[in-house]
Amino acid sequence: MAQYYDPDRRAREAAAFRRRRVASARRAPSRWLTLFFALILVGGVAASGAVATDAFGVGTKFEHLVRKVQLAINPPPDRETVATVEITPEPSIDPTPAVSTAPGASKAPATPPPVRKAVNVKIAGDPRKVFAHEIREDWCAPAGTQIVLAMHGKGDTSDAFQKRIASRVGEWESYRDSHNGEWGPAAIAQALAAYDVPGYTIHAHATREAALRDAAVAISRTGAPVVLLAWKGAHTWIMNGYRADADPQIFRDATVTGAYILDPWYPDFSSIWGQSDPPGTLQDSAEMVRNFLPWKRPEGKYPDRDGKFIIIVPTVPLSPLA
Repeated sequence: MAQYYDPDRRAREAAAFRRRRVASARRAPSRWLTLFFALILVGGVAASGAVATDAFGVGTKFEHLVRKVQLAINPPPDRETVATVEITPEPSIDPTPAVSTAPGASKAPATPPPVRKAVNVKIAGDPRKVFAHEIREDWCAPAGTQIVLAMHGKGDTSDAFQKRIASRVGEWESYRDSHNGEWGPAAIAQALAAYDVPGYTIHAHATREAALRDAAVAISRTGAPVVLLAWKGAHTWIMNGYRADADPQIFRDATVTGAYILDPWYPDFSSIWGQSDPPGTLQDSAEMVRNFLPWKRPEGKYPDRDGKFIIIVPTVPLSPLA
């Protein structure tokens, strides 16, 4: 049987096909649209040759863009990780020993009360010998991890070792630790444990004073360094000592007046934070107020960290205490 010839059939089919494509595009997730345009931009930037020379900072922006594309394609896993422990302040206790005045009570030999005096505590060793500069501007966490490992005698300060640490972040990254993927404080604690330095825990404090006192007590008890999350959680500092107006192990109201810091950013300059200092520099109270700020990250909410001062403290001694 002869078929009826429809001269408008092909035009109608083409129009229907276009409508289906438009509807499909409207239903596509926005991240894939972002990815599409990002890939176009990546190709254009790469072709320009500006990446190779880092002209006008294009190389750095290119790396950030690539990371965003990677996150869109392969977001960090949402898995369990090292918890952040909120530390509530302990009540201040008078260290003067109590003397019983009850009738017939035996009079024990009087114990002299502890003397309140300023202390200056530093972990033994030359901080320059364990210092490692961050190879990339976003590698403060692996560099800080490397410094702590070197202080424990579990690693060296070479670029090769830092690259090896950085390359393993996929073993520890979690969305709960860093919405951007890769390094967060939990990843640092897990990396230290992976290199045979266990026992580092994440503490969150409501005040800077309490966080620094906690860090000071940990250093005095273990002889091991503390990791501070500076710059609102964007940067890693290693604290290897402190000054205080009294021994924080005895006087719970002791004030830490300065912290000795190894900054992986050194010797670089930051347009926001200024010139970095050599390893082991004492950062006084004003510098701690300027740099050690409560956690606030632009990529999203962290209910157990937001607005708090975050530190990673040791619980295992660097070496047997005398």
